[in-house]
Amino acid sequence: MAYHGCMGRIVDWNGKDVPGELRSLPPGRYFVESLDEVPALTPEEEEGLREALASLDAGEGLSLEDVRKSIFEALHR
Repeated sequence: MAYHGCMGRIVDWNGKDVPGELRSLPPGRYFVESLDEVPALTPEEEEGLREALASLDAGEGLSLEDVRKSIFEALHR
């Protein structure tokens, strides 16, 4: 199973066989990191996420297009 997002893919790998998600990628440089080793969020990060979710629930969120634009701009600075 793979997640086809604008930033990457999530791959389940058995440690031996090359998954189809990797075979289907075009030539290029890729960074792969285990999701099993994701560091825990700090209390401040957790609180920030709670505040962001409350803002979305209150209808104060940004459009998907605005979020994509902000990410694109941040990545290309």
